[in-house]
Amino acid sequence: MKGYRLWLKYEDGIEGVVDLSDLVGKGVFALWEDEERFQQVQIGDGGELVWSDEVDVCPDALYLQITGKQPEIAPS
Repeated sequence: MKGYRLWLKYEDGIEGVVDLSDLVGKGVFALWEDEERFQQVQIGDGGELVWSDEVDVCPDALYLQITGKQPEIAPS
């Protein structure tokens, strides 16, 4: 996909596009200012998205973004 968008598919069948353009240039995400570096994304051992051991993004956060769900808080 072009830009800072990725199409993701999860084991439970949920799939969709995430747009990460709002992170570009902020903190560790400065790496993505070079769009070619962004396109070098890989999937890590824990299912996280990884960019050359410098940046990773939690798969759960992306799942919530795709589904529009809110994090569940366990009762105390």
